[in-house]
Amino acid sequence: MSLRSQLLKGILEGCILAIINRQPVYGYELSVRLQEFGLTDVSEGSVYPLLLRLQREGLIQGEMEKSETGPNRKYYYLTSDGKDALGQFISHWKAIKLPVDSIIGKEDNPDESKRNN
Repeated sequence: MSLRSQLLKGILEGCILAIINRQPVYGYELSVRLQEFGLTDVSEGSVYPLLLRLQREGLIQGEMEKSETGPNRKYYYLTSDGKDALGQFISHWKAIKLPVDSIIGKEDNPDESKRNN
């Protein structure tokens, strides 16, 4: 498993909760949205097992709705527990992101990194 895959696996759940929080989506639409945000290596096949797990954990709920362009689709909505989980994810992400950005930001400018050593 690549480093990118390992990192992505850890944050994908939070990204999915954030997208569903903005607007209910069905599985394929969620895959497309993730790709539009730049997560191009997230396949539709990896999204559905996550949706099932999130649903089992009570973080999302699925409801069948009529589609204008074909068969009924299962749209996913955040539950109150899902909103809480999203809030926790955002809090943990910010706590990790700032120090990591600070550390790797020095790598972006090797001259500055040498001066600070």
